[in-house]
Amino acid sequence: MVVLASAFGAAVASAAGTEVWSGFRDRAALIFGRRDARETQVALERLDRSALELGRTDPGGADQVRTRLEASWQARCEDLLESLGETDRAEAAGQLRELVARQATGGVTAGEDGIAIGGNADIRADHGSAAALRMGDVTLGNPPTPGPEQR
Repeated sequence: MVVLASAFGAAVASAAGTEVWSGFRDRAALIFGRRDARETQVALERLDRSALELGRTDPGGADQVRTRLEASWQARCEDLLESLGETDRAEAAGQLRELVARQATGGVTAGEDGIAIGGNADIRADHGSAAALRMGDVTLGNPPTPGPEQR
């Protein structure tokens, strides 16, 4: 539980102010809110204050603020998990693990047999070729001339 809470604290500190922050904060707030609209709103406000604090910090002090945010969110995460019954704790822990894993991959995920790209993909075809990230059977060129039985 401590390891998960520590990883969550680090994920908050690293996601704040990045392009993945909005989705991260929304998912985190839902986990902390535990299906209660008021609690979800409180979590959103705390997450927003954390991101704002980090955003207002000069670059020289950013590491110190990140360290403090990590510790703060680790403690909140531990408190949340300790306050839940066994079933709810297992559910919340699973959701937190998924959120932390998603943050670790830059917010990019793919389902079974899917492909996730966390940046740009430049796929090109030239000189009569075909190109794709994933391609099934492809035939290039002109089809064969039909025989007399096919005319």
